[in-house]
Amino acid sequence: MGDFYQNGIITTLHNLTDRPIEDIEQELVSFRNSRPMSLVLPSLYSELEGPALGNIVQELGGVPYLDQIVIGLDRANEEQYRHAMSYFSALPQDVKVLWNDGPRLRAIDLTLREQGLAPTEMGKGRNVWYCFGYVLASGVSKSVALHDCDILTYRRDLLARLIYPVANPRFNYMFCKGYYARVADQKMNGRVSRLLVTPLIRALKKVCGPSDFLDYLDSYRYPLAGEFSFRTDVINDLRIPSDWGLEVGVLSEVKRNYATNRLCQVDIADTYDHKHQDLSPEDASRGLSKMSMDISKAIFRKLATNGQVFSTETFRTIKATYFRIALDFVETYQNDALINGLTFDRHREEKTVELFAGNVMEAGHYFLENPMDTPFIPSWNRVVSALPDIQDQLLEAVELDNQEFRP
Repeated sequence: MGDFYQNGIITTLHNLTDRPIEDIEQELVSFRNSRPMSLVLPSLYSELEGPALGNIVQELGGVPYLDQIVIGLDRANEEQYRHAMSYFSALPQDVKVLWNDGPRLRAIDLTLREQGLAPTEMGKGRNVWYCFGYVLASGVSKSVALHDCDILTYRRDLLARLIYPVANPRFNYMFCKGYYARVADQKMNGRVSRLLVTPLIRALKKVCGPSDFLDYLDSYRYPLAGEFSFRTDVINDLRIPSDWGLEVGVLSEVKRNYATNRLCQVDIADTYDHKHQDLSPEDASRGLSKMSMDISKAIFRKLATNGQVFSTETFRTIKATYFRIALDFVETYQNDALINGLTFDRHREEKTVELFAGNVMEAGHYFLENPMDTPFIPSWNRVVSALPDIQDQLLEAVELDNQEFRP
Protein backbone atom coordinates (compact mmCIF):
# COMPACT_ATOMS: atom_id res chain seq x y z
CA MET A 1 0.00 0.00 0.00
CA GLY A 2 1.37 3.41 -0.94
CA ASP A 3 1.53 6.44 1.34
CA PHE A 4 -0.65 9.53 0.83
CA TYR A 5 2.12 12.12 1.18
CA GLN A 6 2.24 15.01 -1.31
CA ASN A 7 5.91 15.98 -1.52
CA GLY A 8 6.25 18.10 -4.65
CA ILE A 9 4.65 20.77 -6.80
CA ILE A 10 2.53 18.32 -8.82
CA THR A 11 -0.31 16.14 -7.56
CA THR A 12 0.47 12.53 -6.67
CA LEU A 13 -2.37 10.02 -6.99
CA HIS A 14 -1.62 6.97 -4.84
CA ASN A 15 -2.78 3.38 -4.75
CA LEU A 16 -4.27 3.33 -1.27
CA THR A 17 -6.90 0.57 -1.39
CA ASP A 18 -6.06 -1.94 -4.16
CA ARG A 19 -9.38 -1.05 -5.77
CA PRO A 20 -10.71 -3.87 -7.99
CA ILE A 21 -9.83 -3.40 -11.66
CA GLU A 22 -13.47 -4.08 -12.63
CA ASP A 23 -14.59 -0.98 -10.70
CA ILE A 24 -12.06 1.28 -12.41
CA GLU A 25 -12.83 -0.14 -15.86
CA GLN A 26 -16.57 0.32 -15.33
CA GLU A 27 -15.94 4.00 -14.65
CA LEU A 28 -13.67 4.30 -17.68
CA VAL A 29 -16.37 2.80 -19.89
CA SER A 30 -18.74 5.51 -18.62
CA PHE A 31 -16.18 8.18 -19.55
CA ARG A 32 -16.04 7.08 -23.21
CA ASN A 33 -18.86 9.35 -24.39
CA SER A 34 -17.07 12.53 -23.33
CA ARG A 35 -13.46 11.32 -23.33
CA PRO A 36 -12.91 8.52 -25.90
CA MET A 37 -9.54 6.85 -25.28
CA SER A 38 -6.59 5.63 -27.35
CA LEU A 39 -3.43 3.70 -26.51
CA VAL A 40 -0.09 4.21 -28.27
CA LEU A 41 2.41 1.34 -28.28
CA PRO A 42 5.87 2.07 -29.74
CA SER A 43 7.42 -1.30 -30.62
CA LEU A 44 10.46 -2.82 -32.24
CA TYR A 45 9.74 -5.90 -34.32
CA SER A 46 12.09 -7.84 -32.04
CA GLU A 47 9.62 -7.31 -29.19
CA LEU A 48 7.13 -9.53 -31.01
CA GLU A 49 9.66 -12.31 -30.46
CA GLY A 50 10.38 -11.33 -26.84
CA PRO A 51 8.88 -12.60 -23.59
CA ALA A 52 6.70 -9.59 -22.68
CA LEU A 53 4.51 -8.53 -25.61
CA GLY A 54 2.43 -11.71 -25.84
CA ASN A 55 1.14 -11.20 -22.30
CA ILE A 56 0.54 -7.49 -22.97
CA VAL A 57 -1.63 -8.33 -25.99
CA GLN A 58 -3.53 -10.93 -23.96
CA GLU A 59 -4.18 -8.44 -21.16
CA LEU A 60 -5.24 -5.70 -23.58
CA GLY A 61 -7.71 -8.11 -25.12
CA GLY A 62 -9.81 -7.78 -21.97
CA VAL A 63 -9.80 -3.96 -21.87
CA PRO A 64 -13.37 -2.73 -22.58
CA TYR A 65 -12.94 1.06 -22.78
CA LEU A 66 -10.34 1.70 -25.52
CA ASP A 67 -11.61 3.14 -28.80
CA GLN A 68 -8.28 2.77 -30.60
CA ILE A 69 -4.83 1.17 -30.29
CA VAL A 70 -2.04 2.70 -32.41
CA ILE A 71 1.10 0.57 -32.72
CA GLY A 72 4.28 2.06 -34.14
CA LEU A 73 6.41 -0.75 -35.62
CA ASP A 74 10.14 -0.14 -36.14
CA ARG A 75 12.82 -2.27 -37.83
CA ALA A 76 10.46 -4.51 -39.77
CA ASN A 77 10.63 -5.70 -43.38
CA GLU A 78 7.52 -6.64 -45.37
CA GLU A 79 7.39 -10.23 -44.12
CA GLN A 80 7.79 -9.05 -40.55
CA TYR A 81 5.08 -6.42 -41.01
CA ARG A 82 2.73 -9.12 -42.29
CA HIS A 83 3.52 -11.15 -39.19
CA ALA A 84 2.87 -8.11 -36.99
CA MET A 85 -0.52 -7.52 -38.60
CA SER A 86 -1.43 -11.14 -37.83
CA TYR A 87 0.06 -10.92 -34.33
CA PHE A 88 -2.02 -7.89 -33.33
CA SER A 89 -5.20 -9.06 -35.09
CA ALA A 90 -6.12 -10.91 -31.90
CA LEU A 91 -6.95 -7.57 -30.27
CA PRO A 92 -10.70 -6.79 -30.34
CA GLN A 93 -10.25 -3.01 -30.44
CA ASP A 94 -9.75 -0.84 -33.54
CA VAL A 95 -6.01 -1.45 -34.13
CA LYS A 96 -3.75 0.42 -36.53
CA VAL A 97 -0.14 -0.65 -37.09
CA LEU A 98 2.22 2.01 -38.47
CA TRP A 99 4.87 0.35 -40.63
CA ASN A 100 7.56 2.98 -40.10
CA ASP A 101 9.99 1.23 -42.47
CA GLY A 102 7.41 0.69 -45.22
CA PRO A 103 7.49 2.59 -48.52
CA ARG A 104 4.40 4.70 -47.82
CA LEU A 105 5.56 6.07 -44.47
CA ARG A 106 9.11 6.42 -45.80
CA ALA A 107 7.70 8.62 -48.59
CA ILE A 108 5.98 10.83 -45.99
CA ASP A 109 9.22 10.99 -44.02
CA LEU A 110 11.05 12.10 -47.18
CA THR A 111 8.47 14.85 -47.80
CA LEU A 112 9.00 16.10 -44.24
CA ARG A 113 12.78 15.81 -44.57
CA GLU A 114 12.76 18.04 -47.64
CA GLN A 115 11.11 20.73 -45.51
CA GLY A 116 13.49 20.17 -42.58
CA LEU A 117 10.61 18.87 -40.48
CA ALA A 118 11.38 15.13 -40.18
CA PRO A 119 12.85 13.47 -37.10
CA THR A 120 16.63 13.37 -37.57
CA GLU A 121 17.35 10.25 -35.52
CA MET A 122 15.87 6.76 -35.54
CA GLY A 123 14.51 5.54 -32.25
CA LYS A 124 11.61 5.63 -29.83
CA GLY A 125 11.13 9.40 -30.09
CA ARG A 126 10.62 9.21 -33.86
CA ASN A 127 8.26 6.24 -33.51
CA VAL A 128 6.17 8.00 -30.86
CA TRP A 129 6.05 11.22 -32.88
CA TYR A 130 4.54 9.50 -35.92
CA CYS A 131 2.05 7.65 -33.71
CA PHE A 132 1.00 10.96 -32.17
CA GLY A 133 0.57 12.41 -35.65
CA TYR A 134 -1.72 9.52 -36.55
CA VAL A 135 -3.76 9.95 -33.34
CA LEU A 136 -4.31 13.60 -34.24
CA ALA A 137 -5.14 12.78 -37.86
CA SER A 138 -7.67 10.09 -36.95
CA GLY A 139 -9.53 12.34 -34.52
CA VAL A 140 -10.83 9.31 -32.61
CA SER A 141 -9.78 10.11 -29.06
CA LYS A 142 -9.79 12.85 -26.46
CA SER A 143 -7.42 11.03 -24.08
CA VAL A 144 -4.30 9.02 -24.93
CA ALA A 145 -2.04 6.70 -22.94
CA LEU A 146 1.38 5.42 -23.93
CA HIS A 147 3.44 2.58 -22.53
CA ASP A 148 6.31 0.38 -23.68
CA CYS A 149 6.07 -3.14 -25.12
CA ASP A 150 8.72 -4.81 -22.95
CA ILE A 151 6.91 -4.82 -19.58
CA LEU A 152 7.37 -8.33 -18.19
CA THR A 153 4.99 -7.81 -15.26
CA TYR A 154 2.17 -6.18 -17.26
CA ARG A 155 -1.40 -6.28 -16.00
CA ARG A 156 -4.27 -4.33 -17.48
CA ASP A 157 -4.84 -2.35 -14.27
CA LEU A 158 -1.59 -0.52 -15.13
CA LEU A 159 -3.30 1.01 -18.16
CA ALA A 160 -6.54 1.72 -16.30
CA ARG A 161 -4.79 3.65 -13.54
CA LEU A 162 -2.54 5.42 -16.06
CA ILE A 163 -5.33 6.81 -18.25
CA TYR A 164 -7.91 7.45 -15.52
CA PRO A 165 -6.63 10.94 -14.48
CA VAL A 166 -6.92 12.34 -18.03
CA ALA A 167 -10.09 10.40 -18.95
CA ASN A 168 -12.21 11.38 -15.95
CA PRO A 169 -14.22 14.46 -17.03
CA ARG A 170 -14.32 15.73 -13.44
CA PHE A 171 -10.52 16.04 -13.35
CA ASN A 172 -8.70 18.93 -15.01
CA TYR A 173 -5.38 17.15 -15.65
CA MET A 174 -3.84 17.49 -19.09
CA PHE A 175 -0.89 15.16 -18.43
CA CYS A 176 -0.22 12.23 -16.13
CA LYS A 177 3.02 10.35 -15.50
CA GLY A 178 3.05 6.79 -14.20
CA TYR A 179 5.33 5.70 -11.38
CA TYR A 180 6.17 2.47 -9.57
CA ALA A 181 8.89 0.87 -7.48
CA ARG A 182 11.62 -0.60 -9.68
CA VAL A 183 12.18 -3.72 -7.60
CA ALA A 184 12.30 -7.20 -9.17
CA ASP A 185 14.11 -10.49 -8.51
CA GLN A 186 15.05 -9.31 -5.02
CA LYS A 187 17.07 -6.32 -6.22
CA MET A 188 16.68 -2.62 -6.99
CA ASN A 189 16.60 -1.62 -10.66
CA GLY A 190 16.10 1.82 -12.22
CA ARG A 191 19.78 2.78 -12.00
CA VAL A 192 19.57 5.80 -14.31
CA SER A 193 16.78 7.36 -12.28
CA ARG A 194 18.27 6.47 -8.88
CA LEU A 195 21.93 7.13 -9.59
CA LEU A 196 21.85 9.80 -12.30
CA VAL A 197 18.67 11.87 -12.51
CA THR A 198 17.88 12.48 -8.84
CA PRO A 199 21.46 13.19 -7.70
CA LEU A 200 22.09 15.34 -10.80
CA ILE A 201 18.99 17.43 -10.06
CA ARG A 202 20.13 17.88 -6.45
CA ALA A 203 23.63 18.83 -7.65
CA LEU A 204 22.25 21.38 -10.11
CA LYS A 205 20.17 22.93 -7.33
CA LYS A 206 23.33 23.42 -5.29
CA VAL A 207 25.47 24.76 -8.13
CA CYS A 208 22.92 26.78 -10.12
CA GLY A 209 20.67 27.93 -7.29
CA PRO A 210 16.89 27.79 -6.87
CA SER A 211 14.97 26.69 -9.95
CA ASP A 212 11.25 26.07 -10.47
CA PHE A 213 12.13 23.62 -13.25
CA LEU A 214 14.46 21.56 -11.04
CA ASP A 215 11.89 21.55 -8.22
CA TYR A 216 9.35 20.37 -10.78
CA LEU A 217 11.52 17.51 -12.07
CA ASP A 218 12.35 16.54 -8.49
CA SER A 219 8.62 16.16 -7.77
CA TYR A 220 8.33 13.10 -10.03
CA ARG A 221 8.90 9.84 -8.23
CA TYR A 222 10.07 8.10 -11.38
CA PRO A 223 10.80 10.74 -14.06
CA LEU A 224 12.13 8.18 -16.56
CA ALA A 225 9.02 6.00 -16.56
CA GLY A 226 8.00 5.21 -20.14
CA GLU A 227 4.31 5.30 -19.21
CA PHE A 228 2.31 8.52 -19.44
CA SER A 229 -1.08 9.80 -20.55
CA PHE A 230 -2.47 13.12 -21.71
CA ARG A 231 -5.41 14.87 -23.28
CA THR A 232 -5.10 14.64 -27.06
CA ASP A 233 -4.87 18.44 -27.38
CA VAL A 234 -1.46 18.25 -25.68
CA ILE A 235 0.06 16.65 -28.80
CA ASN A 236 -0.36 19.69 -31.04
CA ASP A 237 2.31 21.84 -29.36
CA LEU A 238 4.51 19.02 -28.07
CA ARG A 239 8.15 19.06 -29.20
CA ILE A 240 9.89 15.85 -28.20
CA PRO A 241 13.52 14.72 -28.47
CA SER A 242 14.31 11.83 -30.77
CA ASP A 243 16.97 10.37 -28.43
CA TRP A 244 16.95 8.91 -24.88
CA GLY A 245 15.96 12.36 -23.58
CA LEU A 246 12.36 11.62 -24.62
CA GLU A 247 10.91 11.25 -21.12
CA VAL A 248 12.69 14.33 -19.70
CA GLY A 249 11.82 16.25 -22.87
CA VAL A 250 8.11 15.45 -22.52
CA LEU A 251 8.16 16.56 -18.87
CA SER A 252 9.86 19.81 -19.90
CA GLU A 253 7.32 20.47 -22.64
CA VAL A 254 4.21 19.96 -20.52
CA LYS A 255 5.72 22.21 -17.83
CA ARG A 256 6.26 24.88 -20.50
CA ASN A 257 2.71 24.61 -21.84
CA TYR A 258 0.59 24.05 -18.71
CA ALA A 259 0.31 25.13 -15.09
CA THR A 260 1.57 22.51 -12.66
CA ASN A 261 -1.91 22.06 -11.16
CA ARG A 262 -2.88 20.46 -14.51
CA LEU A 263 -0.09 17.87 -14.25
CA CYS A 264 -0.03 14.79 -12.03
CA GLN A 265 1.57 11.40 -11.42
CA VAL A 266 -0.11 8.14 -10.51
CA ASP A 267 0.96 4.87 -8.90
CA ILE A 268 0.31 2.26 -11.61
CA ALA A 269 1.99 -0.95 -10.40
CA ASP A 270 3.17 -2.69 -7.24
CA THR A 271 5.82 -4.58 -9.21
CA TYR A 272 7.38 -3.63 -12.52
CA ASP A 273 10.09 -5.26 -14.58
CA HIS A 274 11.12 -4.86 -18.19
CA LYS A 275 14.02 -5.44 -20.58
CA HIS A 276 17.18 -4.05 -19.01
CA GLN A 277 19.75 -2.04 -20.93
CA ASP A 278 23.45 -2.89 -20.56
CA LEU A 279 25.60 -0.34 -18.79
CA SER A 280 27.95 -0.30 -21.82
CA PRO A 281 30.93 1.44 -20.17
CA GLU A 282 33.12 0.73 -23.21
CA ASP A 283 30.76 2.32 -25.76
CA ALA A 284 29.08 5.69 -25.06
CA SER A 285 26.79 5.23 -28.08
CA ARG A 286 24.90 2.33 -26.48
CA GLY A 287 22.98 1.26 -23.40
CA LEU A 288 22.81 3.18 -20.15
CA SER A 289 25.95 5.11 -21.08
CA LYS A 290 24.21 6.76 -24.04
CA MET A 291 21.03 7.17 -22.03
CA SER A 292 22.87 9.06 -19.29
CA MET A 293 24.50 11.35 -21.88
CA ASP A 294 21.22 12.14 -23.66
CA ILE A 295 19.34 12.79 -20.41
CA SER A 296 22.08 15.06 -19.06
CA LYS A 297 22.12 17.06 -22.31
CA ALA A 298 18.32 17.39 -22.23
CA ILE A 299 18.41 18.82 -18.69
CA PHE A 300 21.27 21.22 -19.51
CA ARG A 301 19.49 22.48 -22.64
CA LYS A 302 16.29 23.15 -20.71
CA LEU A 303 18.11 25.05 -17.99
CA ALA A 304 19.88 27.12 -20.65
CA THR A 305 16.52 28.09 -22.20
CA ASN A 306 15.53 29.29 -18.72
CA GLY A 307 18.53 31.63 -18.68
CA GLN A 308 21.15 29.50 -16.93
CA VAL A 309 24.70 30.27 -18.13
CA PHE A 310 27.14 27.33 -18.29
CA SER A 311 30.91 27.15 -18.70
CA THR A 312 33.57 24.44 -18.51
CA GLU A 313 34.23 25.44 -14.90
CA THR A 314 30.52 25.18 -14.09
CA PHE A 315 30.36 21.65 -15.46
CA ARG A 316 33.46 20.63 -13.47
CA THR A 317 31.69 21.82 -10.33
CA ILE A 318 28.46 20.07 -11.32
CA LYS A 319 30.37 16.82 -11.90
CA ALA A 320 32.12 16.97 -8.51
CA THR A 321 28.91 17.87 -6.68
CA TYR A 322 26.95 15.17 -8.51
CA PHE A 323 29.59 12.54 -7.69
CA ARG A 324 29.48 13.25 -3.96
CA ILE A 325 25.67 13.30 -3.80
CA ALA A 326 25.36 10.13 -5.91
CA LEU A 327 27.76 8.22 -3.65
CA ASP A 328 25.68 9.28 -0.64
CA PHE A 329 22.63 7.90 -2.44
CA VAL A 330 24.41 4.57 -2.95
CA GLU A 331 24.72 4.20 0.83
CA THR A 332 21.07 5.20 1.25
CA TYR A 333 19.92 2.58 -1.25
CA GLN A 334 22.15 -0.06 0.32
CA ASN A 335 20.49 0.50 3.68
CA ASP A 336 17.05 0.45 2.09
CA ALA A 337 17.92 -2.84 0.38
CA LEU A 338 19.22 -4.41 3.60
CA ILE A 339 16.13 -3.61 5.68
CA ASN A 340 13.96 -5.11 2.90
CA GLY A 341 16.09 -8.24 2.47
CA LEU A 342 17.18 -7.33 -1.08
CA THR A 343 20.53 -8.09 -2.65
CA PHE A 344 22.74 -5.06 -3.29
CA ASP A 345 26.09 -4.89 -5.11
CA ARG A 346 27.73 -1.74 -3.81
CA HIS A 347 30.78 -2.10 -6.05
CA ARG A 348 28.54 -2.29 -9.13
CA GLU A 349 26.54 0.74 -7.99
CA GLU A 350 29.64 2.87 -7.41
CA LYS A 351 31.13 1.84 -10.77
CA THR A 352 27.86 3.01 -12.34
CA VAL A 353 28.13 6.37 -10.55
CA GLU A 354 31.71 6.77 -11.81
CA LEU A 355 30.56 6.19 -15.39
CA PHE A 356 27.65 8.60 -15.03
CA ALA A 357 29.92 11.27 -13.53
CA GLY A 358 32.20 11.09 -16.57
CA ASN A 359 29.19 11.25 -18.87
CA VAL A 360 27.81 14.31 -17.08
CA MET A 361 31.07 16.06 -17.91
CA GLU A 362 31.03 14.78 -21.50
CA ALA A 363 27.43 15.98 -21.90
CA GLY A 364 28.52 19.39 -20.66
CA HIS A 365 31.36 19.52 -23.20
CA TYR A 366 28.97 18.54 -25.97
CA PHE A 367 26.52 21.24 -24.93
CA LEU A 368 29.21 23.94 -25.00
CA GLU A 369 30.58 22.81 -28.35
CA ASN A 370 27.16 22.55 -30.04
CA PRO A 371 25.22 25.64 -28.96
CA MET A 372 22.96 25.51 -32.03
CA ASP A 373 22.01 21.87 -31.54
CA THR A 374 18.22 21.41 -32.00
CA PRO A 375 17.38 17.80 -31.08
CA PHE A 376 13.64 18.42 -30.76
CA ILE A 377 11.30 17.12 -33.44
CA PRO A 378 9.02 19.97 -34.60
CA SER A 379 5.55 20.15 -33.10
CA TRP A 380 2.67 18.87 -35.20
CA ASN A 381 1.23 22.40 -35.20
CA ARG A 382 4.32 23.59 -37.07
CA VAL A 383 4.30 20.62 -39.45
CA VAL A 384 0.64 21.16 -40.36
CA SER A 385 1.31 24.87 -40.86
CA ALA A 386 4.01 24.04 -43.42
CA LEU A 387 2.19 21.07 -45.03
CA PRO A 388 -1.57 21.42 -44.42
CA ASP A 389 -2.47 18.02 -45.90
CA ILE A 390 0.30 15.99 -44.24
CA GLN A 391 -2.00 14.40 -41.66
CA ASP A 392 -4.40 13.34 -44.40
CA GLN A 393 -1.43 11.76 -46.19
CA LEU A 394 -0.42 9.95 -43.02
CA LEU A 395 -3.96 8.74 -42.41
CA GLU A 396 -4.24 7.41 -45.96
CA ALA A 397 -0.82 5.71 -45.90
CA VAL A 398 -1.54 3.85 -42.67
CA GLU A 399 -5.01 2.83 -43.86
CA LEU A 400 -3.63 1.49 -47.18
CA ASP A 401 -0.88 -0.45 -45.40
CA ASN A 402 -3.37 -1.96 -42.96
CA GLN A 403 -5.80 -2.93 -45.74
CA GLU A 404 -3.13 -4.37 -48.01
CA PHE A 405 -1.53 -6.54 -45.35
CA ARG A 406 -4.59 -7.41 -43.27
CA PRO A 407 -4.53 -11.18 -42.52
